Amino acid sequence: MVDRYVDDNGVRRLATADELAEINVRETAWNNDAPNRKLTEIKQIRLQKLKETDFYALQDVTMSNEMKAWRLNLRNIPQDYTTETEYDLLLARDENGNLTHSVWSKP
Repeated sequence: MVDRYVDDNGVRRLATADELAEINVRETAWNNDAPNRKLTEIKQIRLQKLKETDFYALQDVTMSNEMKAWRLNLRNIPQDYTTETEYDLLLARDENGNLTHSVWSKP
């Protein structure tokens, strides 16, 4: 077992069994919620990508079929990608911080 410490009014001390149990419950809940946090991040990225191309839909500009298909693919992400492994692939980035999954690439 790994020793865990808590801050008790500015004094660092070894966690009691009850505190350790509480820490474990919180960490488990945090870890179990990882897919929801990832999906939230994906939805934020998707929304930004859609906003960047909204002018095609809102102006008197002809939107290409490729752009229509790409925007539809973005809107369908939550139903087309449903596992944490798929979320990890969607959030993968290269060494420069750019998203690498093809779904993000504009036509």
